[in-house]
Amino acid sequence: MFKIITDSTADLPLDYMNEHQIGCMPISYILDGVTYGKEREMDWKKFYALMRDEGKMPTTSQINPSEAKEYFEEYIKTDKEILHLAFSSGLSGTYNNLRMAAEEVMEEHPDVKIIVIDSLCASMGEGLFVHKAVKMRDEGKTMDETAQWLKEHVQNFVHAFTVYDLFHLYRGGRVSKTAAVIGTLASIKPTLHVDDEGHLIVIGKVRGRKKSLLALVDYMEEKMGAWMRENKEDMVFISHGDALEDAEYVRDRIKERFGMENFMISHIGPTIGAHSGPGTIALFFMGESR
Repeated sequence: MFKIITDSTADLPLDYMNEHQIGCMPISYILDGVTYGKEREMDWKKFYALMRDEGKMPTTSQINPSEAKEYFEEYIKTDKEILHLAFSSGLSGTYNNLRMAAEEVMEEHPDVKIIVIDSLCASMGEGLFVHKAVKMRDEGKTMDETAQWLKEHVQNFVHAFTVYDLFHLYRGGRVSKTAAVIGTLASIKPTLHVDDEGHLIVIGKVRGRKKSLLALVDYMEEKMGAWMRENKEDMVFISHGDALEDAEYVRDRIKERFGMENFMISHIGPTIGAHSGPGTIALFFMGESR
């Protein structure tokens, strides 16, 4: 059985990671000059409290090739077949660094096979990508079969999310300063998605928090097509930036409208949260296209 590894940006619950023996490469974040990730971690609620209440501005850094090589060398001590499902190349250079590291490790260890796939996903969209791989592995599919399916269906992993405060998107270059200031004052909430190349794209704006949450459900209706209608047992993933009640509100609206029952809800980890900010709600599901 092959080993599945992903990045901390997948935002999967720790108990899920442990249950399915999923490896994780932490992508670091920096707060008040202190680096967190590999050897030091901060409670996620404290992280969001510092952003929300004290205006802290964390930054992030990608996994570099030497770090990636060290991780792979540790994993190959016990696993000779490794499938790494990586954070979107449209948002980070991590994927390319992982790919280069994997090639170097395989050159030095001919008995090892490592496949690195660009998920073109973020947060629990990447988590859903991992979940599909786990199901295929557990059904007895080979690593090559699993990798092929994921590559063929990467555009079927749909993301939709809304943020509470436009300022964090402005810091990341996603909206202009004028839009951030005016939008915040006017209570304008954008809806965004991750496009075919794995970039964040604004797809709509509404006034008010509740309408922005309902806009996610509307987007799901628009994009899921026959996939989810014919596979209602499929999992829907929802992640949140310390806003569990709003995540549950979106879940309940999806249940009412589409009759789906299988959900995974988890918080957005600090690496993604550094850019999306407190109050973000993100919805992930399988659809006919992004």
